[in-house]
Amino acid sequence: MSFIYFFEGLAIGFLLAMPVGPIGVLCVRRTLTYGNYQGIIAGFSGASADVIYAFVAAFGITLISDFVTGFQSWIRLAGGVLLLVMGLYIFRSRLSAQIAPKRTIEHTKNFISTFFLALTNPMTLVAYAAVFSGLRSGQIVNNRFFLPMLITGVFFGSLSWFSLLTSLTYVFKKNITSRRLTVVNRIAGCLLMLFGFIAVWFGANNL
Repeated sequence: MSFIYFFEGLAIGFLLAMPVGPIGVLCVRRTLTYGNYQGIIAGFSGASADVIYAFVAAFGITLISDFVTGFQSWIRLAGGVLLLVMGLYIFRSRLSAQIAPKRTIEHTKNFISTFFLALTNPMTLVAYAAVFSGLRSGQIVNNRFFLPMLITGVFFGSLSWFSLLTSLTYVFKKNITSRRLTVVNRIAGCLLMLFGFIAVWFGANNL
């Protein structure tokens, strides 16, 4: 019976991760720039952040939930500024440095930066709370097996999407020339700055 919650979590995590947002853009770009492994690390980090928000939403931790809700405008502002800076950096990055064979990024830096960015989106908590409200939330929380199975499913569902996105990017990477990579970087930078502008806009309006 508890395995049903695992598959429910699997579907929820996969579907809620599917909309291409900042983390999806980062997975694509880091796969193109640093390789498949770094793209997967970025996806793993994003899935880890999803687990935290899913746990808070499912378990109903009032203190953390109230904190996120009460300070969501400031969290959005911080995340928006980070996105704007990151997007501008990507947009203006020198192509020759990006495609150098020895170009690397530290695994820890990749994980932490992506994880922090994912946590600055409080709407993730709202999305999971909305989905879980339709489930048997009381039974999930009161049963010591159901909640872990649900959260585990969310993690692997979210990770499956990011892994699929990374793998597809890696497969088609060989067809990307230097000129096309420049276009990808411009698009990725513009998208991240757009996400950042939207976050700053809503965060500032709600203060």
